[in-house]
Amino acid sequence: MIKAYSRFLSALFCLFLGGLLVWHVLLPDRAKSETENRTLAQAPEFSWAALMDGSFTEAVEDYFADQFPLRDGWTGLKARAEQLIGKSEFNGVYLCGDTLISKVEKPDETLVEKNLSYVDRLAENTDANVVLGLIPSAAEVWRDKLPAGAESWDQRSLLAQSDVDFSNVLTAHADEPIFYRTDHHWTTLGAYYGYTALMEALGREPLKLDSFTRETASESFNGTLYSQSGIHWLTPDTMEFWVGDHGLTVTSWRGGAPEPGSLYDRSYLEQKDKYSAFLGGNQPLCVIKNEAVPDGGKLLLIRDSYSDALAPFLSQSFSEVHLLDLRYYRASAAQYAAENGIDNIAVLYSVQNFITDRNLVFLTQ
Repeated sequence: MIKAYSRFLSALFCLFLGGLLVWHVLLPDRAKSETENRTLAQAPEFSWAALMDGSFTEAVEDYFADQFPLRDGWTGLKARAEQLIGKSEFNGVYLCGDTLISKVEKPDETLVEKNLSYVDRLAENTDANVVLGLIPSAAEVWRDKLPAGAESWDQRSLLAQSDVDFSNVLTAHADEPIFYRTDHHWTTLGAYYGYTALMEALGREPLKLDSFTRETASESFNGTLYSQSGIHWLTPDTMEFWVGDHGLTVTSWRGGAPEPGSLYDRSYLEQKDKYSAFLGGNQPLCVIKNEAVPDGGKLLLIRDSYSDALAPFLSQSFSEVHLLDLRYYRASAAQYAAENGIDNIAVLYSVQNFITDRNLVFLTQ
């Protein structure tokens, strides 16, 4: 009886696997996972050379893993099962009640020192005032929310080298929703507090909180940590826009030539990557001009994606805000500042990006 039952289970399991294989073959391959917000592996082309060096079999494994039927459902089910057995870390993301917080790994200290030196080199090569702003991650500001015994690199010694005191201003408002619950970025509220810290570092007066009108842009934002962790059961985040675009001229250089841009690209609100609604996401160069602030001076941001939510606030205090992304813009930042009459340069990076970024070397040009 037991032997027959075991055979039945084995046959059922084989039938299940065979059914999944047939399903996989019949289904068209997906180009992108909206849940994970990434491009999926496609069927690799066979070659004897690829087979011999092992790259073909690795590509086949990636292909089957990415194109597995109901992949998004299975990843969510896996996370649920791990939660039931008491796990609190999911693919480098901690589940902290109703909030996801990304773990920060210990960095390569040599790379960190190099990146700091590149900022110093920029300051030596320009007449503009240069400040370094390092934005602490939620794991630092919300350290008390992490599960007991959870590991995350202590960012305090690096933050002490920042000219802009983002750390204290965010910590002072740690009981407020300053980071998204499903994404690693700061919220619009967090970006506002960051704006006040940057203005203070530049010796300028920020606009008051009540100067802005809050608009709910979306109530269905599931961010990068939602995708990375497989935890798909939390209530989505709410996204807000606070700054109107009246009187602003936004120009983007996405393909090497100037083209009209916008403070908010609302088409992204209908997509998974809703955070890219701020300025339309990553781009080599973006310039915001405000005709209502003719004597506000010009600010250059050497940016990562945190600056996209910050820029709308800065556009209300400066005549021009220039955002330059070193991942795509490889010319001299010092020369760009000189040619455009830039008064202040702010190198603004989240700690997580600063300790891993290898493009800051281009500041030395």
